[in-house]
Amino acid sequence: MATPASRSTRRPAAGPVGPVDLRSDTVTRPTAAMRRAMAAAEVGDDHYGEDPSVRALEEYAADLLGHEKAVFVPSGTMGNFVALRASAAVGTEIIADTEAHIVTYEMGGLAALGGIQTRTIPGLADTAELADVAAAIRSHSIGGNYNMVRTSVLAVENTAARAGGRVWSPARLDQFRDLAAAAGIALHCDGARLWNAAVAGAVEPRRLAEPFTTLSVCLSKGLGAPVGSLVICDAGRVDEVRQWRRRLGGAMRQAGVLAAAGLHALHHHVERLVEDHRRAAELAALLANAAPGRVDPKQVETNMVLVEVADAGRFAHRAAEQGVLVGAISPTILRIVTHLDVDDAGIHHAGSVLADLLRAEPAAA
Repeated sequence: MATPASRSTRRPAAGPVGPVDLRSDTVTRPTAAMRRAMAAAEVGDDHYGEDPSVRALEEYAADLLGHEKAVFVPSGTMGNFVALRASAAVGTEIIADTEAHIVTYEMGGLAALGGIQTRTIPGLADTAELADVAAAIRSHSIGGNYNMVRTSVLAVENTAARAGGRVWSPARLDQFRDLAAAAGIALHCDGARLWNAAVAGAVEPRRLAEPFTTLSVCLSKGLGAPVGSLVICDAGRVDEVRQWRRRLGGAMRQAGVLAAAGLHALHHHVERLVEDHRRAAELAALLANAAPGRVDPKQVETNMVLVEVADAGRFAHRAAEQGVLVGAISPTILRIVTHLDVDDAGIHHAGSVLADLLRAEPAAA
């Protein structure tokens, strides 16, 4: 990996003395070292392109991921929107996975604010046949049918969050790059957890970024920054990305205090993701042993564990009563996410609580 490890991420044990929050890897707090970097950040007005810390973050990230430009934005949702809108004209469509974040969790923003529709295909990361994906791409040349909506972008998500942090193989990404190139459309990556994918696959982040026209990569998921994502793109799209950021109210002023946190995270918090992956695997094994059939440890590739229960909302409430916070992503599926704020002691405590609840919980119908 291109980013050095650091011991600055160590925290006191979460343990039974306080809540163990495993709802998401967005709940982390800045480390002491990150706070020092924020306090010392040199700042300027980012709207005028004058914040040196923002410029340093953007230049470093673009180089790290092997692209020409990067734009700092407040959130991953904004990052996905402005990147996609830079490639997709009003009245066109984006093809994405059925469970994609841009389809499921971004409040229909592409349609409501961008005039763009989405069309979905299940299993893009693994099970969808390439021929079927290629056939789904629509162009105005198909049979001369100008009434047909045109596909402008093929979008993927790495890691695939609702699939439990599934990692795309580099070979599959290359195949999608070839599909998009052959169709003359853009290829976008919602790379909120691209860093997890790189660590899990033992590949450089730029190898996973190379096939894409645009990417949105997150600094506050997994890496521990309090705010921010980056849109990665070529020089020909960067002005459009910045214009859409401005339209959405995302142009910031002295944003260097936030950019400094992101730069610290990229330097110090990427390689340590292997610890989160190890803890997720250990937790999955513990829960699978307590309740066979509810958890599949073989499906745990990064920092997420999916657990099948009869009533996910009720189970999450009971876990919270015992100081363990988990998320429900469907009526019968829990998602547990490890991160830098929960150490081995916290995982062991959470595992004990969740295992006891699983033993008492009936299986899903």
